[in-house]
Amino acid sequence: MPALNTKLSVIVPAYNKDTEVFEVISSFVSQLKKLAYDWEIIVVDDASRDKTLREAVRSKRFNGNTQRIKIFSYDLNQGKGFALYYGFKKSHGDIVVFTDSDLDLPAENIPVVLDYLQKSTSSLAIGSKRHPLSQVKYPILRRILSKIYQIIIRVLFNLNVTDTQVGIKVFRREVLEACFPRIVVKQFAFDLELLVVAKLLGYNRIVEVPIILNYNFSSTIHLSTIKWILQDTLAIFYRKNILKYYQDAHNHLEQDEISITPQKAFV
Repeated sequence: MPALNTKLSVIVPAYNKDTEVFEVISSFVSQLKKLAYDWEIIVVDDASRDKTLREAVRSKRFNGNTQRIKIFSYDLNQGKGFALYYGFKKSHGDIVVFTDSDLDLPAENIPVVLDYLQKSTSSLAIGSKRHPLSQVKYPILRRILSKIYQIIIRVLFNLNVTDTQVGIKVFRREVLEACFPRIVVKQFAFDLELLVVAKLLGYNRIVEVPIILNYNFSSTIHLSTIKWILQDTLAIFYRKNILKYYQDAHNHLEQDEISITPQKAFV
């Protein structure tokens, strides 16, 4: 059981989620109120073209306009990886949860991943569709594509996990402090690169956690993105094994912020 003063940050990247983000944030608030953490929710609107920002602000007001809910938005779409990076730099949690902004992964998953992390000696825990206790409703085509991708990952990286792509993960803060300055990918292979870098830096034990997944076709990953996922995956392999790029920290968010200083912040 965590101490009552343990700080928890839940970072939620959002892109074109429209009214769904209102329901997601509200469900997170309801779940977090039951937990023994000093929590905050950080929503990063990644230059959505719909009502995502408005709905995020509406949810903040609906839930008492609390300072625990912080919303940031910028005008240039950067990808999920950057949104998580940006949210992390705005966060204060000793423990950090990354979670998607759609209803595929219900809020009930949050206490489960936190419980697995607290009971383990690991510094990170990730949701897995292939955990024997997971409750997954998932189209057969997506199952096949996911399985093929995980085989590729195991061959290329010897990463001892069964599922890298589920959109809920939890980290002790020091893991992200060490990994983020080395991350290059800003789109869908971000999850893989983060886990590859974590392992390279000595965070070898990754706990896989059972999840509830109700796939409802709101995910932004479509067949047309497979080419880019594979391209980024091979680029990660090249940086790790040929360039030895991940041995040192390289990029800093402060430099990136020069060109995309948020136009709107609701903190």
